[in-house]
Amino acid sequence: MIRAALLCLALAPLPAGAAEFEFCWLGASGYTLTGRIAFPDALMVAPMVTEADVTAFEITGYLHGTPIGHWSAEGRAPDSTWHLRFVPATLTFPTGGNFPGDASQGWNADGDVDDCGAEGFGFNSGNYAQDVCLDGAWIADSSIDPTTPLVATTGTVTPECRMPELLSRADMRDPATL
Repeated sequence: MIRAALLCLALAPLPAGAAEFEFCWLGASGYTLTGRIAFPDALMVAPMVTEADVTAFEITGYLHGTPIGHWSAEGRAPDSTWHLRFVPATLTFPTGGNFPGDASQGWNADGDVDDCGAEGFGFNSGNYAQDVCLDGAWIADSSIDPTTPLVATTGTVTPECRMPELLSRADMRDPATL
């Protein structure tokens, strides 16, 4: 009887889990961003995950390693820009396309990168650049090439984006020198 019960428990479906990843973006002039995304495990086979699928999402911005802002989808205002595209098969956020579109991102920052609000923080990737918004203003100094890959990982990221597999920049320059 005990053996049968254990067999039933072993064969019972597990509760639905969440796929969770971290990512790090290396912008220009010492600007970096770390983040976390989570969505239902079942979507790991989907061609694309969007903001409607995400169960948790947050980003923190840094300038030379010092925190400058934070934003989360959970705490967003109703009028916040919230546009996300993620490809589970490659663990990438598509970049370089027109905003909004399937190859762009808008995390509390629209295509003009100036709508993150007073004391706000956001990130945008469109066809002009990848960059951040701080205190309601576009930070042009943070801008990098719009087609620079932005890759997620199952590992832990740091504000310095030092691990080569986490770099969102094509080059391996030290962020402290940018």
